[in-house]
Amino acid sequence: MKLRLSLLLTLFFSTIIIAQSKDEQEARDFFWGENDTYKTVVNVPEKWQNESAVIIYKNENYDFHKFGKKVNYKSSIRKRIKLLDKAAVEEFSEFSYQKRFRVSKGVSLGTRGNNIIGVKVIKPDGSESIIDINKEAVEVDGETKVAIPNLEVGDIIDYYSYSIEPFKSTYAFGFNPVERTLSEEYPIMDYKLFFETENDFFINFKSFNGAPELKKIETDKKNLRRYELTESDIEKHKNERWFFPLVELPCYKFQVFFARSGKFEKRADAFLSDKEEIIKTSVSKEEVLNQYDDIYPYGDLKYEERFLKNKEFASDSEKAIAIYYFMRHHYLTRFIEAYIIKDAGILDYPFGVYGNDATMFNSDNTFLKHYIAILKDNKIKCDLLVGKKRYDGSLDDLLIYKNLNTLIKTQTSPPVYVKPFGPHTTVNTFDPMLEGAEAYLLSPVKRWDYDQIERTAVPVSNYQVNKTNKNIAISLTDDFNGFSVKSVVSYTGHEKEDQQFDRLIFKDYVDEDYQKYETESFIELLKKSKQEKYRNELNAVIEKLREKQKETFVNSAKTEYNLTNIEDYTYSINETGRYTFEDPLSYTEAFISTGDLIKKAGPNYIIEIGKFIGGQIDILDENKERDENIYMGYPRSYQYSINLTVPEGYTIAGLDKLNKSIDNKTGSFVSSASLDGNTLTIKTSKEYKHNYVSKSDWQLMINFLDEAHQFTNEKILLKKS
Repeated sequence: MKLRLSLLLTLFFSTIIIAQSKDEQEARDFFWGENDTYKTVVNVPEKWQNESAVIIYKNENYDFHKFGKKVNYKSSIRKRIKLLDKAAVEEFSEFSYQKRFRVSKGVSLGTRGNNIIGVKVIKPDGSESIIDINKEAVEVDGETKVAIPNLEVGDIIDYYSYSIEPFKSTYAFGFNPVERTLSEEYPIMDYKLFFETENDFFINFKSFNGAPELKKIETDKKNLRRYELTESDIEKHKNERWFFPLVELPCYKFQVFFARSGKFEKRADAFLSDKEEIIKTSVSKEEVLNQYDDIYPYGDLKYEERFLKNKEFASDSEKAIAIYYFMRHHYLTRFIEAYIIKDAGILDYPFGVYGNDATMFNSDNTFLKHYIAILKDNKIKCDLLVGKKRYDGSLDDLLIYKNLNTLIKTQTSPPVYVKPFGPHTTVNTFDPMLEGAEAYLLSPVKRWDYDQIERTAVPVSNYQVNKTNKNIAISLTDDFNGFSVKSVVSYTGHEKEDQQFDRLIFKDYVDEDYQKYETESFIELLKKSKQEKYRNELNAVIEKLREKQKETFVNSAKTEYNLTNIEDYTYSINETGRYTFEDPLSYTEAFISTGDLIKKAGPNYIIEIGKFIGGQIDILDENKERDENIYMGYPRSYQYSINLTVPEGYTIAGLDKLNKSIDNKTGSFVSSASLDGNTLTIKTSKEYKHNYVSKSDWQLMINFLDEAHQFTNEKILLKKS
């Protein structure tokens, strides 16, 4: 029996080795075989000799094929790069990749996907060395890393990544969309994108902003289709702050969708062409409307009906808002403790405590249908607002269904906008990347069918609402070697959601929801004999989270104020800000800092007071000229009030440098300083007034950004009387 098992294992692993060797040879032949027309190209144009590196050839390939129920998807990329300075040598001296990965498409064949890497180095004298990846690779934290030895300026590094994903599929599904600019951080001499597909694979593809069109390559086989896009002499594009590359740079977008029959084509979450051989390049508003045919009201409403029973509301808007927050708790936040308990290994299946009452939404569509159903039950009509994010280009360029974002807009006065919820999501909140974009408004005319569509604009929030506010009280330590700092910090609008995830642990808001909706906590649902045990274990998890949180916050304060040492740190939540867009997330933190931002000068002290408004953007000289428009997440403002207690026997000098004022149509930075008794009060205000600024107004932005940065360098003199 042992011999037979050993023989089977030997045959099994031999098969794997042979298969891998075959795939590795296939990849090497594909890129470096006898048809490689770039293997002798070593020179780069004179105009690019001063670049850090030049890409001689870049080649991307996508291969989609089926064999019965089996589907084989291959994707690969090759780059041949000449290294022209030490920075480039350092950049390419190590490769990291995931050698094996789980295939998430369709049904796995029992094997994982395989990434094959090939790297060779060509020296200036023409000699080549191929890196033995299997020998040199080292596993580090789940990644495979390969060091490239003896790399020097003037070398050419030629590498490829070849990914194979086998799986089974009876049903339809879409491959991940690809949206990519032609240019990157190094100039490219020659570039080719290549596709190969066959029947049952639908392609959505379009070039934008002057990129070349995809061209069909004729084949001898009727069901085999090949396409390519080629370009040469592509200038580099450096990474810019506040820039949306897909909006302005030459780029392409595509998605491939697999559907075996007409019935699957109709169910597809995609905009498909009428036939596989036709590449889809545009989407009409009628097609958008058709995609929302299945958004019919649906759901068991007994919990919502129970919640609404005997409650009175001043308006339908108020009722729609109340329903939303109840649903956020009932279908999400009341289960968070169970998720924490499961992740901590306290219980394998904690959800059993809820019995048949453990209903959670598994998709955005489920939420939309359910929320529309309860609105319908209460005779509140609603529209759908459908658009794509600003960084993906205009609505006219819609191509990929996954890029659409859907919100519900009630037909009430005032209207209420809602989106699928997270633990901190509030009503009347738009994803900032949707704000100001054109969108489709889908309305029900006949009953609840969405059969009317028109264009509209998504509202834009303003900088007064999206605000960070900090009130900082500062006093010197007794030895004049540091400061005691206490800050009350608040965030509103778009400024708060990321902070809520960072600053709140589940305990801070789950208990808030339990109290608001009079819900029993996870521990209270357990048998009384088990409550103490699991309460103690959950409290231990909470304590660990608090300790980790404190460590993070201490490091954050050090970074913000440019400090090296913080002691006696304390932190507490004042408000969570989870029930309206305008309500603040507010907290108080306090600490003592020693050895930083104060320096003795004879009998006097120099205080780097400007550092207390945190780090400010420094626009380097190389970025003072800009060719691209400015795209920001959202308009926003930052208000600081710094109150320094002046020690007895000292006066303040240097206040005149703290009064600044730059205010223009793009934004502003204004600061003032005043002395009242022994309290120095410094107020600063920084505003970004829009989410978009034309490149012609870049200098106006630089003006107030430079003023804010200069403020951080300002000092005051604490002068002995």
